[in-house]
Amino acid sequence: MADQARVTSLEALESFRASLILFVNRAHRSLDEAGDEVRRTRQWMQHDQRLHWENELRRRQRFLDLAVQELMTARMSNLRDNVTAQEEAVRKWKRAVQEAEDKLRKLKIWNRDFDHFVDPLARKLESVRQFLDTDLPKAIVFLLQAQRTLEDYAEVRSSQSPAPPPAPAPADSAEA
Repeated sequence: MADQARVTSLEALESFRASLILFVNRAHRSLDEAGDEVRRTRQWMQHDQRLHWENELRRRQRFLDLAVQELMTARMSNLRDNVTAQEEAVRKWKRAVQEAEDKLRKLKIWNRDFDHFVDPLARKLESVRQFLDTDLPKAIVFLLQAQRTLEDYAEVRSSQSPAPPPAPAPADSAEA
């Protein structure tokens, strides 16, 4: 019979539809978390890290200034033992200041280029969001309609099928 459908499990269709709904909800949460993470990273770079390294540069510069003053004092007092320690302290703080300046320079570059690197990826996430917002709800509705159609079909087929023939009575062993 080519005009007959074999529906074996409407529950499987319902289970798939429910799983699809859960997937859409979880995917939306994941996309929201990714967007939030991008915003937090931008905030962290533009504000938190910038303030941190500007303060760190000022702090290190103060220590360098103190080390230079101590070196000048040691040279003026002609204490040779103290001079080498003070020179080493000046070198150490110069390196520290240089490191903070490098960090600030790199941070400015990352702040400038952040959107250039992140925007293409964010657009891809938005296309996934659009898929979740438009295509998957249509698929869920389609599955619901297909399930209802198949349920109606199964009801019509069961009401149209003839009653099964009565089972033959058990043969009495005495009559045989």
